Amino acid sequence: MKQCLHITFLLRAPKKILQTVVQKAARDLEIEGTAQSSGAESATIMIVACGIKERLSDFIDILHKEAVQKNIEDLQIEPFIKVKDYRGVFRIIE
Repeated sequence: MKQCLHITFLLRAPKKILQTVVQKAARDLEIEGTAQSSGAESATIMIVACGIKERLSDFIDILHKEAVQKNIEDLQIEPFIKVKDYRGVFRIIE
């Protein structure tokens, strides 16, 4: 069963994390969606992730592990109804 999640968190040095952790995990788990940072140094990261429920659970587990290592703050996860077709790709929006 497919599910979509809206994930937000606060982070320092977001570009590095977006590409090395978030995008890599999304590709490995075949999750589609987008990730966007609101700034350069300290920023709010906004992720839209859609995929098979079990894979999304694994994706969230990866984010929780990184939260401990990278001082991710205020991690929020909310389900939502998919209104856009991401065409099977996970993109970083700059």
